[in-house]
Amino acid sequence: MQTNQPIKQRAQEFFSDLQDKICLALEEADGVAKFREDNWQREGGGGGRTRVMENGAVFEKGGVNFSAVAGILPEQFAAKIGEGAVGAEGREFFATGISLVLHPRNPYVPTVHANFRYLEKGQASWFGGGADLTPYYPFREDVVHFHQTLKDACDQHDPTYYPRFKKWCDEYFFIKHRNETRGVGGIFFDYLQGDLETLFAFVREVGRAFLPAYLPIVGNRTEEPFGPREQQFQLIRRGRYAEFNLVYDRGTVFGLETRGRTESILMSLPPFASWVYDYKPETGSAEAEAWTYFTPQDWLGEI
Repeated sequence: MQTNQPIKQRAQEFFSDLQDKICLALEEADGVAKFREDNWQREGGGGGRTRVMENGAVFEKGGVNFSAVAGILPEQFAAKIGEGAVGAEGREFFATGISLVLHPRNPYVPTVHANFRYLEKGQASWFGGGADLTPYYPFREDVVHFHQTLKDACDQHDPTYYPRFKKWCDEYFFIKHRNETRGVGGIFFDYLQGDLETLFAFVREVGRAFLPAYLPIVGNRTEEPFGPREQQFQLIRRGRYAEFNLVYDRGTVFGLETRGRTESILMSLPPFASWVYDYKPETGSAEAEAWTYFTPQDWLGEI
């Protein structure tokens, strides 16, 4: 529904409200931990709210960030932002969005990431975002549920969105130096331009789909028994997660290059990780079975 408010303001308000709703639901799911909130101001314009949860019953570490920042991009970095958008010349920018990462305690509960954002640069305006699942010991029914929930949200707006954005996600969250995916994917999209009202409706839909896509999986797996072997494998896979975020992730690069708050940018990293030299899972083990999931696949049998 169109209003007299500029879309940048409505997007900012939606992402702020979505942060509130997600944080409340996650605190209820954890039952012990509460989010700590840090309000911050960015040098150059704007700021945000960082909310971090640590040492919970379910979530060992989690962060849900909201920001709305504006200003002038550094000259050398400006050309890299909006290179996939039409009309994105110049250095002046505005960006607002929500970004979250959750690292559960139990290795049978997947790590999850989601990000939804709106940007303006030069004469260009666009939406981006997505959500992806990173299990340690994957259950196929969980992967199917996550993808199906996101597909249902996409299908309400355009039946081509899910196959297109699922493929984009597989390509984006690919650890090139390991020749494997970070997890089992989801959807990813960027530089969506055109009818901004229609695109904003889609972004609202998938943003609201995050909790029903993820929380049922948490509820199903939190009580799974685990021991030192599963914890060690979790640490190894968390190492892969850290590698991607520090080497390839656009959000990390954007935040650091635009002088964002470092603590907020790096909250996506796991609390603990491990790098075992030349690790290879034992043939026939649960870990070897898990590794078969870390390659692009058609989880819903429709693509």
